[in-house]
Amino acid sequence: MQAFLEYVCKGLVDQPEVLTITPVDRHGLTVYELRVHPRDAGKIIGKQGRTINAIRSLLQAGSGKKGLRAALELVEDRPPASDAPVQSEPTAPA
Repeated sequence: MQAFLEYVCKGLVDQPEVLTITPVDRHGLTVYELRVHPRDAGKIIGKQGRTINAIRSLLQAGSGKKGLRAALELVEDRPPASDAPVQSEPTAPA
């Protein structure tokens, strides 16, 4: 199932070399944690979540056929707050 997810997701993103999929077992359920470049997250999610929901549906169908339970999570790693740009106070016109 992981190979299937990699194939589908790498075809959607602009930076496939950054994409990682980590399987995590949780009480008989395999959760695939998908990490992508922040700019590619929208491509995986799609309009109103349609793309990621379609991928999840295919994952459930494929894993159910094999007698397994699987789920997909998009993990967004946020940069540390210290890396965020500092906004300056607007100045009043003179």
